[in-house]
Amino acid sequence: QVQLVESGGGLVQPGGSLKLSCVTSGFTLDDYVIGWFRQAPGKQREGVACFSVRDGDTYYEDRVVKGRFAVSRDNAENTVYLQMNSLEPEDTAVYYCAADRSVGYYCPFSDFEYPFWGQGTQVTVSS
Repeated sequence: QVQLVESGGGLVQPGGSLKLSCVTSGFTLDDYVIGWFRQAPGKQREGVACFSVRDGDTYYEDRVVKGRFAVSRDNAENTVYLQMNSLEPEDTAVYYCAADRSVGYYCPFSDFEYPFWGQGTQVTVSS
């Protein structure tokens, strides 16, 4: 059974950092891509990054990330991380990780292409 569990959210001041974790189980991580998404109150869910696990490449939504976020992986723990720096109030949202089977080099940013989702973790950026 595919499972993804996010953690690491919380309240942080503008300019601060958070590291989100996505612990995966029930599937071979190398055969999947992991997407990070977020949904702010009253807004549609939007893509943040897509991590192609097999080849180690990460693709970012530049409009959202602006060079501030980075995805990494812990092989031993089957965990994918989203390091977020220089956080702004506009980054306040529920953050999700999602999984989709890898197809070639395709790394989707559309949420409807991901069949498996975690429960989300709240990130609040406020002074």
